[in-house]
Amino acid sequence: MSKKNKINKSRDKRVKSINNNVRSSVRKLNPILKGIVGKKVDVAIRDLQFSEKRVTKDIRKTISSAVANAENNFQYDIDKLIVKEAYCGKKITMKRFRPRAKGRAAPILKPYSSVTIILTEAKKMESHGSKS
Repeated sequence: MSKKNKINKSRDKRVKSINNNVRSSVRKLNPILKGIVGKKVDVAIRDLQFSEKRVTKDIRKTISSAVANAENNFQYDIDKLIVKEAYCGKKITMKRFRPRAKGRAAPILKPYSSVTIILTEAKKMESHGSKS
């Protein structure tokens, strides 16, 4: 079996959702995204729901979109989905200027980001014995 086939088989179970133009900086998004990686989808959505950050609403939408993609396109079981990867990247930065004293101007930078969520099906957990 060639190396290419091995790579493709490992990526078969992935579902991706990208949200372009999220109105927040990468610096604010990264800690939130790192907090949801490795969690089950319902736990990640619940954690985001109780977060006080404004941008968590957009991240929740992206996860919900990925779940819908998994259910519709690949017929995955929603209860078994986990967040495999979550990352963000820089997009455009809107530049605005604010008038200041003595005829000067101060720049205001309004950064945009893109959020990518990758889900995968969790492998079956094997129990090592039973409780009676």
